[in-house]
Amino acid sequence: MQTLDVCRKEHGKIWHRKPAPSSDDGVIVTITNSVSSALSLQTRNVRFLHAAFDVTGDRFVAGDYQGNMFMFDVTRNRFSLVQRTGTPCTALAFTLRRKTEFLVGMSDYSLKCYDLDTKELVAWMKGHDSAIHTISVHASGRYAMTSSSEIAQLWDLDTFQRKKKLNIKGDVGIVKVFFLPLSNTIMTCCKDDSIFAWESDTLDCKYQLPAPPGKSPHYKAFASTRDGRLLVAGGRSRFLHVWALDTKRLLRIIQLQSKITTVRQLEFLPDKFDGGASQVLGVLSQDGIMRFINVHTCKLLFDIGTVEDRINSVTVSPTGHHIVGIMDSGNINLYSVQALTAEINKPPPPLVKVVASNKMSDSTAPDGGKLKGKGVRKRLKQGKQPVKDGSETKDKSDMPEGLNMERLMAILKGYGEYPGKYRMFIWRSILHLPENHAAYAALVDKGTHPAYEKVHEQYPIKSRKLLRVLQRSLSALSHWSAIFGETDYLPLLAFPFIKLFQNNQLVCFEIIATILVSWCQHWFEFFPNPPINVLGMVENVLAHHDKELLQHFVKYGVTSQVYAWPVLETLFSEVLTKDEWLRLLDNIFSNHPAFLLLVVVAYCTCSRGPLLQCIEFDDFTYFFHHRNTVDVGQVLTETYRMMDTTPADIHPKRMLEEFQPLTKGQYPVFNKYPKFIVDYQVQERERIRQDELDYLQQRQVSLELQKETERRQHEEAAWYRQQELLLNAEDKRRKMIAEEEQKLADQRTRLQAMNREVKMKELHLLDATRRNFMNFQQKQKETELKRLDDEIQRKALLREQETKAGIEEAEVKNMELQLQRKLFEQELHRDMTKASLQQKAEYDARLKHQELESRMQHRVGQAEKEREQEIRRVIQQNLAHADQLNTDTALRNQVEYKQRMDDLDLEARNVEFARLQDENRALEEEVHGLMQNLQKTKEHEAVENYDELQEQRRLAEAAEQRRMTLLTEESKMAKQHVTHLGQSLDESFERLRDIRQKTVGRAASTNNGWLNDVSSGTETSTQLSLDRGRKTFDEREQELMADVRRLRAKLARESRNRRPPPPDYNPD
Repeated sequence: MQTLDVCRKEHGKIWHRKPAPSSDDGVIVTITNSVSSALSLQTRNVRFLHAAFDVTGDRFVAGDYQGNMFMFDVTRNRFSLVQRTGTPCTALAFTLRRKTEFLVGMSDYSLKCYDLDTKELVAWMKGHDSAIHTISVHASGRYAMTSSSEIAQLWDLDTFQRKKKLNIKGDVGIVKVFFLPLSNTIMTCCKDDSIFAWESDTLDCKYQLPAPPGKSPHYKAFASTRDGRLLVAGGRSRFLHVWALDTKRLLRIIQLQSKITTVRQLEFLPDKFDGGASQVLGVLSQDGIMRFINVHTCKLLFDIGTVEDRINSVTVSPTGHHIVGIMDSGNINLYSVQALTAEINKPPPPLVKVVASNKMSDSTAPDGGKLKGKGVRKRLKQGKQPVKDGSETKDKSDMPEGLNMERLMAILKGYGEYPGKYRMFIWRSILHLPENHAAYAALVDKGTHPAYEKVHEQYPIKSRKLLRVLQRSLSALSHWSAIFGETDYLPLLAFPFIKLFQNNQLVCFEIIATILVSWCQHWFEFFPNPPINVLGMVENVLAHHDKELLQHFVKYGVTSQVYAWPVLETLFSEVLTKDEWLRLLDNIFSNHPAFLLLVVVAYCTCSRGPLLQCIEFDDFTYFFHHRNTVDVGQVLTETYRMMDTTPADIHPKRMLEEFQPLTKGQYPVFNKYPKFIVDYQVQERERIRQDELDYLQQRQVSLELQKETERRQHEEAAWYRQQELLLNAEDKRRKMIAEEEQKLADQRTRLQAMNREVKMKELHLLDATRRNFMNFQQKQKETELKRLDDEIQRKALLREQETKAGIEEAEVKNMELQLQRKLFEQELHRDMTKASLQQKAEYDARLKHQELESRMQHRVGQAEKEREQEIRRVIQQNLAHADQLNTDTALRNQVEYKQRMDDLDLEARNVEFARLQDENRALEEEVHGLMQNLQKTKEHEAVENYDELQEQRRLAEAAEQRRMTLLTEESKMAKQHVTHLGQSLDESFERLRDIRQKTVGRAASTNNGWLNDVSSGTETSTQLSLDRGRKTFDEREQELMADVRRLRAKLARESRNRRPPPPDYNPD
């Protein structure tokens, strides 16, 4: 496998030698883009995101995470950098009409078209609000469909304009939208697993595919054949749903392996000879392995990718020659489909000419050389069936596919081996392999056998695929029969066949099983020891044919476990090359199972010269474990001679049964071994495995605790180091700040000194300038004085006179100004005195006005109180002088508390006093109601307590108006209240009068009854009158007033509990 790194390359070759992909993984080349940093020696891999093939399938375009677009031409072995977009791509697709143009969906939600030849941008299309995840091009190449999670848009690639738009409900979402091949149908799948078909021209819905029964599959991947007849869908399950689009029905459901839980991508593998009806489907699952299966037979053909090197996405070329895989590591793997399908695409079986066996045997050289006749090489049509040979005891004369055992034996004796091109087909025919797919799948589904979970540790194989196939085959054999899980040499015996049939695991398993059943007879009767009986047969035959060699073995302690068992348990794979081993197996499979034992004897006799020279035991051991210069043709000739010349009493045929092929449908039961020993070993192995698991678990816990302790120690040490670094950094910062502050202070000092010097220089310059100017003026004045000296002297007297007059005038003006200042000060003082007196008068007037308002309010309150007291007194007299003293005391205390409010909050006090008056009036009305309805008054609750309201004083005039208005309204309300109380009092008087009359009448009637009953001689009885009725009424009134007092006391308590009085409230 070759590797290409496109880092910092704009063009070059993909590979420098002709690629030779292996059949193991089929990788032609691995493409990477590693970027190294200038600051570090480590390289960083720039991940490739998407790839797309063109129509011819000869070249593909790939985009990486940095927005670089590379073109790889597989046919010309060239690559080139097409464009540096700088933005990662989300989807890629080639246009079909212009083969050099390709579409790129960018991560900025735009769609761009580039040209490969010119490497220029052709068009830039916008319209999506989220990332484009699929691009599908119509078969005509004119239209392209792009889809995001919310919307799908149809573009015209001729004009690069949007033609149609398909909206989906926001809560549903789009999974995939694509064109069906060779049709105008657009398939859409949403997140609710609904699949619709739309007409591309009108976007009318054509049909909807039926949803499969059962649990929701959550579709994620879709694929259709090139003829557009089949549609396969997969999602979060291991089931694939196959629809027939011509009938719109669910054709079949394919169940994948149990380890597959999610299908990520589906791709059909095109074939030139299938007419568009693709049969091979690639399934990329969550484990990163893409398995290619036949959708009709449901057989696994081959797979790509491993668990260690997972595949993220796959692109298949239209011709089906290459597969591009975007790996999980960010690299690109280019696979060769021809190499992957080499085992599958076998040629048809050969047509062999019918030749007489005697003539063929006559034309065969004694040493197994080539056939001299020419008729064998001709390929003819199938002729008559050969007549069975009476000496042939095996039931191999009638072969499947029209083959004949006698013809094959003639070819084998003539050429010594079967043609390599048809060897595998001949083996399958000779061994009558049943190809029990269901039985083998059941064995494989049981998973890895515990005995071979760590086979990679004992047999480290470089190819991961070979190791996986080896582990799977050995596990299937162990699940078939428990003995094979305890057989140590089984991997050595099976590995050559696994390497030979790695792409057809079923055939590999059945060949190994056939060998174990027919050619390994009696091998397990002495398990776990070597088969002593089989080795004894080999020793007897060796004693008959070469007694000297056997005596030499006995002389140096070399038993049959040394010279026979090593080559038997590996089927000669250790001592022969591949071609020699295949030639040997051709003869072994074509003869009786005893032929294998005779091959061991023949191998020893043909090597008797070197063996007789060996005298050390290690030399014998080395000889039978390594390749030697032994002619396989001679060994086979000797084996055939021994088959004919060995006596019947010691011939292995007497002890071994004939070849028995595997049964069809289910594999036969294999129990020819000591079951108790195997069961004991299985139990011991399970116990050891469980102990090992417990030990590993405890070790893991200990390691985790140790790691956690170390991690905590490291974290603690790192924390201390960090704190120390922080402290050091803080000290450094403080020192740096101090130094900077000192530097700043020094700079400020220097700056001040410099400013001072500059200012001093400026002053000096100004002074010098002023002196120069003064000198100039002085000189000028001296000149003028000299010229005008006479005029100055003449006018000197006049100047002195004018000066004296000016001085006198200035003194007079100064005196006038002094006088005016004093007058102004006096006037200002008078104004200030007037203003202060006016303010004092206004303040006194305001105080007097406030006192007058207070007196008026007090008088109003006092008058109201007197009226209320008068009313209460009348009521108390009418109700037998009820206990009203406490209520009046409380009201007076409240009024006194309100009167003690601060003068500055006079307005708030008045408002509060008015509210309290309203509450008092409401309380009085409630009391009157309670007295009127005594039975109902006990259910009422007390009125709300006092709430203090504070408002700031406003302008004096506004406050006076509000207070006057308040006093006016208070007077009106007081009058209304008095009028209401008077009316209620009149009503009370009338009710009391009625009550008195009823009470007096009742008392009179009672008195009359009593007077009639008593004797007329009693003085006290004759004197009973209305006084008794009055006494009863007084008692009634006393009870009523007691109830009123109790009710008011209750109301007062509830009021105090609900809102306590202010701190400065004094009830006295």
